[in-house]
Amino acid sequence: MMLREPAVYERRLLMKQYSFGIVEKLWQVPWVFVLMLCGVAAIGYVALYSAGGGTPDAYASKHALRFGFGLVIMLSLSLVDIRVIARFAWVGYAIGVALLVLVLVHGNIGKGAQRWIDIGPIQLQPSELMKIMLALALAHWFHRASWERMGNPLFLIPPAIAVLVPVALILKQPNLGTALITGMIGASMFWAAGVRWWKFAILFAGVGFAAPIAYERLHDYQKARITTFMDPESDPLGAGYNIIQSKIALGSGGMWGKGFLQGTQGHLNFLPEKQTDFIFTMIAEEFGLVGALGTLGLLALVILFALLTALRCRHQFGRLLALGLGMNFFLYVFVNIAMVTGSIPVGGVPLPLISHGGSAVLTVMLGFGLLGSAYVHRDVEFAAARE
Repeated sequence: MMLREPAVYERRLLMKQYSFGIVEKLWQVPWVFVLMLCGVAAIGYVALYSAGGGTPDAYASKHALRFGFGLVIMLSLSLVDIRVIARFAWVGYAIGVALLVLVLVHGNIGKGAQRWIDIGPIQLQPSELMKIMLALALAHWFHRASWERMGNPLFLIPPAIAVLVPVALILKQPNLGTALITGMIGASMFWAAGVRWWKFAILFAGVGFAAPIAYERLHDYQKARITTFMDPESDPLGAGYNIIQSKIALGSGGMWGKGFLQGTQGHLNFLPEKQTDFIFTMIAEEFGLVGALGTLGLLALVILFALLTALRCRHQFGRLLALGLGMNFFLYVFVNIAMVTGSIPVGGVPLPLISHGGSAVLTVMLGFGLLGSAYVHRDVEFAAARE
């Protein structure tokens, strides 16, 4: 033990230096975490191969290509000094807001919503990117704030506006599910930064008071989702069809599943959106409870790594950023699983790194690149807290 302590001390000193080299950073990259992500993406490839009718051409090959590109982005970002990333936090936020405004003006309309824009060969959903940029901006705002300053309501107004602006723009698309997730990411970071509990109590009371008014302003299809959630059998061939078929597929898988490419609900096209929102249902039908729990276990390990990174970071910026990114991934998983099991109303939230879709894969990997940078540079020094 006595021989190891100087080596550990020297490593920490090295990591505090700005000249922390590429080779040293590569040694610090969380390769086990990278393997976890590859495992999740592999599950997605298998599920999308089945959703495509036993061929990779429909969805699986595109999924692998996007993940490979995202992996390059992640590893590249992991090597960028976290202090350099912090400098551009609000620039990234401004770009995210600008893209949300752009999508309202020139976005592509699909399924009654205006959520996507074309950037060259890539179709981007700016609301997905905005969640990452919001976590980055809030981490920058709070990372040097002293406990006394956190108690000043005026200090909390700018970050509160920073949360409300993208939430309002996302609601305008309309995209209620992503807007709620964005708001929850912001709230979690306020809590982690040290905002007093009574302020959250006031916020929740206000939300409860405004809920009936907000319900009246929902679109008809959004109200139908809530009504169907309460009683799916009220419209079994209409609004309740999706969740009914999802529950049938989940139950029919049993303990071990029907076997790869043998899922009847999926392959006979009873299961809607099987390649996106309901991809977990396909996994449960073909691989049973064992396959479903294995998938959830691997996703849980990814979330756990984000929390452990937050605990290991010596600087507040890395802690808050890791927490925000971990919360983003957790909400992806929680909302999707709760949706397909009928625990919450159905919404368009994919299962990250498993569902088909380019924006979700690339933005999640972008976020994990920032998480990787926080992990690699977990011992670097930031400036002292603001008084």
